[in-house]
Amino acid sequence: MLSTPATGFPFLSVLIFSPLAAVAVLAFLRDERLVRWWTLVSTTALGLFSLALLPRFDTTTAAFQFTEHTPWIARLQINYALGVDGISLLMILLTTLITPLCVLASWNYIKVRVKEFMIAVLLMETTMIGVFCALDTVLFFVFWEAMLIPMALMIGVWGGPRRIYAALKFFIYTMAGSVFLLVAIIALRLKTGSFSLVDTMGAPLAPGFQAWVFAAFFISFAIKVPMFPFHTWLPAAHVEAPTAGSVFLASVLLKMGTYGFLRFALPITPLAVHQFAPYVLWLSVVAIIYGGFAALAQTDLKKLVAYSSVSHMGFATLGIFALNPAGIEGATLVMLNHGITTGGLFMVVGLIYERLHTRDLAAAAGIGKYMPVFAFVYGLFCLSSLAFPGTNSFIGEFLVLAGGFKVSKLMVACAIPGIVAAAAYNLRMLQKLAWGGVNNPDHTGLKDLNFRELVMFAPLVVFVLWIGLAPQPFIRLIHASVLHLVQQANPAVLP
Repeated sequence: MLSTPATGFPFLSVLIFSPLAAVAVLAFLRDERLVRWWTLVSTTALGLFSLALLPRFDTTTAAFQFTEHTPWIARLQINYALGVDGISLLMILLTTLITPLCVLASWNYIKVRVKEFMIAVLLMETTMIGVFCALDTVLFFVFWEAMLIPMALMIGVWGGPRRIYAALKFFIYTMAGSVFLLVAIIALRLKTGSFSLVDTMGAPLAPGFQAWVFAAFFISFAIKVPMFPFHTWLPAAHVEAPTAGSVFLASVLLKMGTYGFLRFALPITPLAVHQFAPYVLWLSVVAIIYGGFAALAQTDLKKLVAYSSVSHMGFATLGIFALNPAGIEGATLVMLNHGITTGGLFMVVGLIYERLHTRDLAAAAGIGKYMPVFAFVYGLFCLSSLAFPGTNSFIGEFLVLAGGFKVSKLMVACAIPGIVAAAAYNLRMLQKLAWGGVNNPDHTGLKDLNFRELVMFAPLVVFVLWIGLAPQPFIRLIHASVLHLVQQANPAVLP
């Protein structure tokens, strides 16, 4: 993989460290209202700044752009190396879009230790952006590990009744996977003599060595996705996390697992990827089916959306390991669209909890009669979640299935029950919330979406329709990077 010469202005460093600068200002603020407004303004400003990368980004090349390179630990040849391609840029823009929405979603939900919570939000943004920018494996690992602390604190301090259990389970699972990632990084350094991700891609590695490194990568990234059967930490974390924590988990953190496969496994261990791809593909099909039917069995809204994430991320891994342009483009769009749609669904569940103090589907039935604007927003997210044509999720899942069809028609056919289950649980949710229990007297005093909530949902609604009706700008952004990644993952083109 080539990289463009270092740019004069450090765009990526500004993106990474601006939230830390905002944290420094927060340290001097005492008024909770001012803390909320400062966090909202700073994250929104960073989101607008991230858009400045788009007109400067060359979509015709797969080279890493906006690169920065500074020696960090010279003795060990560890560098502060940053750069983005189309795939990582899309994930950065998703992160900077979601963060201010998380602040808005927490406006009334978080009532204690507000300053500390907003600091955790800003630290999360720094670490997430850092993961998508890092071109040094050690730097990647530092950001990868650092994000565990604010996320675990979000769950453990501001979560539900079983928050300590959920936080520990999340932390232990992810830490266990990270050990394998660290071992793989060290093994690659000993074999290639470099911690540089760019230098390691395409390095001539023996098939046996690739198999062991891929196994380490797989365990680490599969836990983060999470793939079946490594998914058991996710429902507990989602159920106990505050709204912003659930949105961060669904929208960005889960994508780091699939991003790891794209950035590490495919270009570094292509022989092993082809060797193990059939097994990963069938695990993805199992995840699609299992997640769909597990979601269908839930009455807790958060748990339902959490299990739907297992199913949707199964589509992402299915597309990645199809190892063709349609599959990987579809997987990347699934990553983006899942972040938008499922993030929106968790915001909806948080809004229901704020009004009714319950997440039970039966107790919330019929609220659409009293909240028609809310019913429209929720209905749109449900249609997107089941990949209804014209919504954002349709194009991603369509491309994934097209890519998977080229690999195995039987495999795609076996995934169909999971697709049907997605339609069933989403339409069941929509029917219950919008039209069920319309005579429930407990809902008569409910108020529809206020201005803050409209602002919170508006960007997500726009992207659901924009990507669904005109996906070409998003496909164009990632196309060159995907084609190059397919070449890297194909052993026939390796030297």
